[in-house]
Amino acid sequence: ASGSNIFSYRAAVYFCGAAIVSTLITRHIVHALTPEWAPLGHRTRRVLIVGSGPRALRLYRSIVGRSKSISKIVGFVDTRSTQNMDQVIATQLLGNLDQLEELLTSHVVDEVLIALPIKSCYDQIQQVIETCERIGIECKYLSDIFQVSQAKTRIEYSNYAPLIAIKMVSDDYRLLVKRAFDVGGALVALILLFPVMLLTALAIKVTSQGPVMFVQERYGLSKRRFRMFKFRTMVQNAEKLQAQLEHRNEAQGPVFKIKDDPRVTPLGKFLRKTSIDELPQLLNVLRGDMSLVGPRPLPERDVTRFSESSLLRRFSVKPGLTCLWQVNGRSNTDFGNWIKQDLQYIDQWSLGLDFTILLKTVPAVIKGRGAV
Repeated sequence: ASGSNIFSYRAAVYFCGAAIVSTLITRHIVHALTPEWAPLGHRTRRVLIVGSGPRALRLYRSIVGRSKSISKIVGFVDTRSTQNMDQVIATQLLGNLDQLEELLTSHVVDEVLIALPIKSCYDQIQQVIETCERIGIECKYLSDIFQVSQAKTRIEYSNYAPLIAIKMVSDDYRLLVKRAFDVGGALVALILLFPVMLLTALAIKVTSQGPVMFVQERYGLSKRRFRMFKFRTMVQNAEKLQAQLEHRNEAQGPVFKIKDDPRVTPLGKFLRKTSIDELPQLLNVLRGDMSLVGPRPLPERDVTRFSESSLLRRFSVKPGLTCLWQVNGRSNTDFGNWIKQDLQYIDQWSLGLDFTILLKTVPAVIKGRGAV
């Protein structure tokens, strides 16, 4: 086959060019689908270092010294006197170990790096691990194995040191599948439901004064705030009126619910019962702020009233459009059972569980069970 051009120079050049282009396109698609896995520019990891000695300083310099680091140091925590600390650490010291839980509650932290001496600080390290488990924040340490109850451990090799990561949730290939399903599902739903959304927007505009969309800051993954979209179902100044209605709150725990909320418009009652008001959150799913399935995002008012730090573990995954408690009673579920089911979802998460919840959501929405 001397006359064949299959392996000619031109064919080889074309093949290499096509391979490079397809690789770059695939890479951009993967980064778009999984912003939490993407390099710098998509998502920065906020890191808190526990320790203030030589090991902590080496970790700090290794992280900030990398030109393509996706990590940002939030600060340091330790019990040592600042007189014996390096000035770099002393100026960024946020508090002592007894304040760790409070600091993790009030700051956005993706990861805790433990750089305490293993032999002399065993109990303190175990305490840090238990605190991170309770709140639901990933932590990593440099060596040895410590007891964990709910978290999952995994050896990781970074540019600065071999670490053992204590994961609160799985972050394997299934997250890629979940994100791809989120994007594909949200796009299909937006296309199919566009006529419904357009008619809803027109109806809101005609029947009441104010904007069509209600935009509110909610807490998402790792307590990051994002702007959540909903169709407006209340009067224009509803948030200002809420303070006057606090005494009528019928929900247990920190959340606010009134069965016959006077702020809800007549059209709003229908939109809530049919869950049409939630459709704009498909845009939040496309943006990566939310997932199709996950704990419902909560406003600042509710989160600041959490009585236990362990409730913050619900922020170790992305919030979602639907979740376990919504298909098992929706608004009829009390707060304690609500949180219990959120944590159950996190601990037992699988792609099959997501699919099951999505299937159960459809009849729950059609029947309007527990909606307010």
